[in-house]
Amino acid sequence: MRLRDLPHPDPGEPDTRSGPRFLLWLFRRQLRGQAKALSWGVLHMGAVACLPVAVGAAVQAAVEASAAGLVRAGLLLAGIGLMMAVADTMLHRSAITNWITAATRVQQVLARRTAHLGAALTRRVAAGEVVKVSTGDVEKIGWLVESASRFSAAVIVAGAVCTALVLHEPRLGLIVLLGILAVMLTVFPLVPAATRRADRERARSGHAAELASDTVAGLRVLRGIGGEELFLDRYRRASEEVRAASVHTARMWSLIDALQVLVPGALLLVVVWQGYRLAETGAITPGELVTVYGTVLFLLFPLRLFQEGAMAWAFSRPAARRAVRVLSMRRGDAPATDTPAGDDVAGPAAPALHDPLTGLTAPAGLLTAVVCGDTEGAEGLAARLGGHPPEEDDGVPTPSVEIDDRPARGLPRALVRATVLVQDKDPVLLSGTLAELLDVPASGRVTPEAALTAASCSDVLDSLAHTSPEAAHDPLLGRITERGRSLSGGQRQRLALARSLLTDPPVLVLDEPTSAVDAHTEARIGAALRGLRAGRTTVVLGSSPLLLEHADRVVLLLDGRVAAEGTHGDLWGNTPRYRAVVGRDTGLDAPVRPDVRTGPRTGSVHVEENA
Repeated sequence: MRLRDLPHPDPGEPDTRSGPRFLLWLFRRQLRGQAKALSWGVLHMGAVACLPVAVGAAVQAAVEASAAGLVRAGLLLAGIGLMMAVADTMLHRSAITNWITAATRVQQVLARRTAHLGAALTRRVAAGEVVKVSTGDVEKIGWLVESASRFSAAVIVAGAVCTALVLHEPRLGLIVLLGILAVMLTVFPLVPAATRRADRERARSGHAAELASDTVAGLRVLRGIGGEELFLDRYRRASEEVRAASVHTARMWSLIDALQVLVPGALLLVVVWQGYRLAETGAITPGELVTVYGTVLFLLFPLRLFQEGAMAWAFSRPAARRAVRVLSMRRGDAPATDTPAGDDVAGPAAPALHDPLTGLTAPAGLLTAVVCGDTEGAEGLAARLGGHPPEEDDGVPTPSVEIDDRPARGLPRALVRATVLVQDKDPVLLSGTLAELLDVPASGRVTPEAALTAASCSDVLDSLAHTSPEAAHDPLLGRITERGRSLSGGQRQRLALARSLLTDPPVLVLDEPTSAVDAHTEARIGAALRGLRAGRTTVVLGSSPLLLEHADRVVLLLDGRVAAEGTHGDLWGNTPRYRAVVGRDTGLDAPVRPDVRTGPRTGSVHVEENA
């Protein structure tokens, strides 16, 4: 696999039964690259292992005053050096290619699973964990893939060198073999403990970063209630925990590094002393003594690679488990992308929606308001109406929403997304100009000016004009900061509503679109929404009378099922449970208050000024 061929045409279907099985699947998908890197690694380390032999031959030639021997040793050293340079370059190139190839494959399967799950993903796992898996964990998994070839080459060459030492000089060979085992037994058992400490440090660091982000995001509110010191103390404590965890981790890694110097150093002293005694008795020549000394020095290099491999394995296992947790999630229905497109949804300009789970029906071309007795029910309903996978009930998928009497799970996903647009309760505004914010796929029926007017964004345009000089002549050039932090919550909400109205989808689902605006603005938005969405299917989730009075029909959901439906005026006058939810009454049978009257046409609720 070449880097220019990335991304993969087909990343494959991962084995998500466990973290190690996922890593094994990843290795199997690039056996050719691993074999290539292993070959170059063996060649490189074999050349390094031959250096002591060439140096020993040169020393022995100098002792014997052999010019021909020195020439041969010099040529041998030159050849070994050239081989080392070429093999090292190709090993590095192959290993990094394996790293990037594996990381890209993991990111592709994660992106595919994330897109497949949609909004259901963040209901099962935190968004921060998804980001952590797709960034830091992918890097750790790639590290294991990249280091595997060097680790395997080190095992092969180190085993061959130890075997040669034992066969050539049994006493020195056994000393070296026992010394290597001592290094492994003293260092490697400490790596998992160091990894656990590093994981705790990262967890505390993430908690501190989350506190800092929350504090910055809510700074205005904190200043208003005098809560800066409270949050500052919390962040100080979190920072102190991070510092303590970092010191705790550093001590363990320092111990590992110290042992890697102490034990091999002691081994080197023992080998040199024993080799000196053998050379003194004439059992080995001075050149052979230099060869043995150089060989022991070489074996310290594979030991470093052994440690790197152990660290990569220790770090990648939890990373693979987190990746498998996301990749093993399944939608409650079969993938819709494999379903033939078939005919388009009947009446794409204004299809009807029906949710079998709640019994809710949103007729085609009408504005339907839905009043839910609980917030979680409203969020789940909005997700289902948007065609997102319903949650499974004891392993059995719940019924899918129907678009013009056809289940959404039986329709191509692209068609469902083009038909139904859901605006979340907390929409996100990205940084950029207002023109860039409104640069969304649209039908062209609604202009940006009409969408901004319907969303009552005149004060937002004035605010952007004051903060962006270039917006004085063209309001669409006004700049929006990250997540719209320079705007109030109501202004952000109205800009998001304008963006949704500009898209002009056949079906628009709005979850509490005016929860952060004042009553007068809410009334204007309700009236404009009905006019701008005429002939389109619109579903508004909320309980504000100022919106409900503009709806063609209102549906009351209690305990996850339709309890009543009609106009706002009819339900207010005849359904006590509806009054209890909309009027915030404490009793279900609360009577209509004498200071509340019902509008003659729409059934709107008016509160007298002296109320």
